[in-house]
Formats: sequence, C-alpha cells, structure tokens
Amino acid sequence: MVATIMETIFKEKSRGKVSLIHFLVRCFAVAATILLLTDRIHAHVDGVEILGNDVDAPPSSVQGIEVINSEAIRDDQWQTVKTRGSQFVVGDRPFYVNGFNAYWLMILAADPSTRGKVTEVFQQAAAVGLTVCRTWGFNDGGWRALQKSPAVYDEDVFKALDFVVSEARNYRIRLILSLINNWDGYGGKAQYVKWARDAGLNITSDDDFFSDQTVKGYFKNHVKNMLTRVNTYTNVTYKDDPTIFAWELMNELRCTSDPTGNKLQAWIQEMAFHVKSIDPDHLLEVGAEGFYGPSSPARLQANPNTYAGQVGTDFIRNHRVLGVDFASVHIYPDTWMPGASVDAQLKFAQSWMQAHIADAEGTLGMPVVFTEFGVSTKARSAFNATSRDRFIQAVYGLLLDSTRLGGAGAGALLWQVFPEGAEYMDDGYGVVLPKAKATAGIMSVHSRRLVVFNSRCAWSCRWGCRKEEEQSEDVDDD
Repeated sequence: MVATIMETIFKEKSRGKVSLIHFLVRCFAVAATILLLTDRIHAHVDGVEILGNDVDAPPSSVQGIEVINSEAIRDDQWQTVKTRGSQFVVGDRPFYVNGFNAYWLMILAADPSTRGKVTEVFQQAAAVGLTVCRTWGFNDGGWRALQKSPAVYDEDVFKALDFVVSEARNYRIRLILSLINNWDGYGGKAQYVKWARDAGLNITSDDDFFSDQTVKGYFKNHVKNMLTRVNTYTNVTYKDDPTIFAWELMNELRCTSDPTGNKLQAWIQEMAFHVKSIDPDHLLEVGAEGFYGPSSPARLQANPNTYAGQVGTDFIRNHRVLGVDFASVHIYPDTWMPGASVDAQLKFAQSWMQAHIADAEGTLGMPVVFTEFGVSTKARSAFNATSRDRFIQAVYGLLLDSTRLGGAGAGALLWQVFPEGAEYMDDGYGVVLPKAKATAGIMSVHSRRLVVFNSRCAWSCRWGCRKEEEQSEDVDDD
C-alpha cells in the first residue's frame, strides 16, 4: 500500500501536478505513517480497543522516557516552552502536550514518609510519555500551609515544592503551577479575604478578593515570592527554570457577584501585567473552565447550561488580555450534565472541544490546552472504567485531528493521576497507572503519536507549512 502511494506521489511530481514543497510534505506524511504502522498492533484490554506494542505491560515497564518522552535528550536542550502562533514550541520544534494533574505533590513532599510518592508518580507518568503536570503552587492557611499568613511562609513546605520542581526536571516533566484556588480547598480566595478581615478591613464578600486593594496586594506579594524563589535543590530561580511550563493565575476562577465579567476582567488584566513584569519569559494562562460569556452571545449555546454563562468568566474576552499566552479549558461532562447518558456526555465533550479549538485558532490566535479533563467512576456516575477510557480516547482523538492540521488544539491534562497508596485522596476521578493497564496503554499510545509531530522540525519543516500548502492547493483548484 505504501509503495503504491509513493509511486502515485512521484508520478504527480514528475507531471508537475504538485509543488516541490507539497511533494516533500506528502513524502513526510507517508514516512510518518510508516513509523506508526511499524509500531502498531491491535490489542483489546478490558474491552477497549487500543493501539501500541506495550499495552499489556505495566506502566513502570513501558519503554523508557528516552523513547516515549521526546525531550529526554540533554540538559542543554531543556529550554523554556514558547508559543509561535497557535502552537507551542521548544526551540524550533513543536511541542504538543500529553499530561496530567496531581494537585497534591507539594503536600506529600512536605512529609519525608510520603515524599517518595512524588518520585513514584513522575516515574510512572514519564514511562507512558506524559510531559506536563499541573499542580498547586499554593496552600494558604490551615494544615501544612505554604503561606501561613500574608507573605509569611513555612520554609519546610517551600522546600517541598522545591523538591517537586527538581524531581519533575529529573523526569523531563514540565509543571504548570497554579497560584491560588477559587474554591476553599487549600485556602483559596476565601483565606485571603479572611486575612483581610482579621486585619480589620470591612469586606463583605469573597469576590472582593478581585477588587480590594489590600487583598490584591497580598496576592501580588505571593506571586512575587513564588516567581523569585530560588530552588534549594537546584539553585535555579523559579522564573529562570525551563521546568516551569506556565503560571496559572487561579484555579477555576469565578466571580458570581458580577455576571457582566467586568470585575474579573480587570483583575486578570492587572495580575497578568504583574506576573509578566516579574517573569516575561514563562507562559501565562488564566485557569478558566472555558465558559463563554457576554462578549460572544452566539457561543453561549455551547455552554453546558445557562448558569455557566453567568459566573463572571468569558472565554473569548478573558483570553484577549495582554500577557495571557494560551487558553485553558476544563471538560467535566459528568459534573455539568448530571443524569445525561454516556453518549450524550461524549457528544457534548466533542462539541465543547471543537468550539474552543476553533476559537483559539480563528479568534484568539493562541494554543488551547484542556488543562483538566476527566469523569468520575463513582457509583452514581454514568461512567465506569471502560466508558471512562472511551472518553479519554475521544479527547485524544479530537486533539490528534487538530494536530494533524497544525491546529490550536495543543494538549490535554487528565484529572488526575495518583501513585499506589494514595488512593485515599481519590475524588472518583483518580487513575493509578499500574492498576489501570488499559488507561495507561491509551495514554502511552497517544504519547507515541505526539512524538512523531514533536520531532517534525527535525525534517526542516516549519510547522504550519502543510496548512499553507493545502490552502494553496485549494486556490489552485478554484
């Protein structure tokens, strides 16, 4: 079959039907196909059909990060990720993301008896080719707090975060560090407001976090202290460390007291400027769930429900802020559409992703990362382990459709991955890779496919040339 395709391509070239650039691009596509075909076998694990030659092996014995993780090369090639148009790049190569969430890393690293779990999860993630991890860069007040009071830190907990960053680098996994929580877990904006109230300020709402000057000052100080932290393990300042993939302003930010979105928009603008004034090199994202707002009324129907358009966020408007480098979106059909069938939830996830990829590429001109995606397998959920794997495959499939066209769908981060022995923290969405062979196999195969695209510029190909050639071909046909 491959020989026939190549013969046809050469005949077209000899007859002058295709340009030299288009000819080379098509040859590369065939070469990439050969690479995938030679590595492909069909396997059925727990009723899920997947591709790859290692799906029956536990994650710890999957081919090593030298093979799957295309970045495990040399320290001098460990560079900060940048954006070029609607793609991520590392140097001259595209960088498509397959990653995961592990919010708990700093907390377990703070206890010597559980610190090894951090190493364990990075080992297992790297073995299936995961390249980015999103985790908390905050724990405000309460148990094992990083920030015990405004700008007062527990050095032992900060050293635990240093360990997380150092260990991620050892396994060539980059980190998205979220700087605060919208929710009360691990302190969040409510803790900042409480600190202000304790200091005598008359604040009536947690949403005053976004407008009160004193509270904003607390947060700005935390941002500065985080970005200028010198890692006690590597002696590298966080803002200079390529291990940091991006900073996230807030996890799932909302301001329900102002559905117009004006209060939240002003906060995003102010904080994006503040972050970039300290660290202009690293990427920055908002941390939003992706809900459309008043600035794009035609898109409101894409939201999972009416309420989603009234929480103060606005996908298009929020991501037009100067300093925001890529779009963030979450996918939780089981939470947003309770009672809907698995098929209905999968259909929604597909349309949700397609809308955001199209808007990231056509309207915003930036990459989009689905920074949380997952479904619960708890008893009341419509999903079990098998249908969850269908969901994961559907997400990966849509991203690959975008990747093949050089589109803005830049990656996704599964919520969430745990090592063995940490299941007590599972919220129903957790995946323990050694125990979930089918899921691990799916993730590994997707990583392998991304390696092909992430190495594309080794062929001296500017990513995007395929799209330009296809558009040129369309014009010629007209």
